[in-house]
Amino acid sequence: MPHALTCRALGVSESWFYKWRDRPPTSRDDRRARLTAAVQKVFDDSGGTYGSPRIGIELREQGWRVSDNTVAQLMAESGLTARIRRRPRNLTRPGTRPAAPDLVKRVFTAPAPDVVCAAT
Repeated sequence: MPHALTCRALGVSESWFYKWRDRPPTSRDDRRARLTAAVQKVFDDSGGTYGSPRIGIELREQGWRVSDNTVAQLMAESGLTARIRRRPRNLTRPGTRPAAPDLVKRVFTAPAPDVVCAAT
């Protein structure tokens, strides 16, 4: 029996181990389970984008007394990680500088070498 060896190594009796294992959940365990469910719901409602600070704000608005660190710990235990929504980078901003003049009138074929220079 693996429990007997573990109990002997830890210096506790087997009857204590079974009493500890089969005990009813405490009020703290119950609150933690309800809080974990609330964290999961807020996370799912956000589409998986909220991190622990934003989930903590939502929970406090719902009446929970909880810290961001506790929310972060519950999220880590549940395997919840927020997705980062990246904004698209727009490197060409129209209107910031005047456009260069079109000297070749959009005709990129030249009648002879070194007559028209174009870059892409």
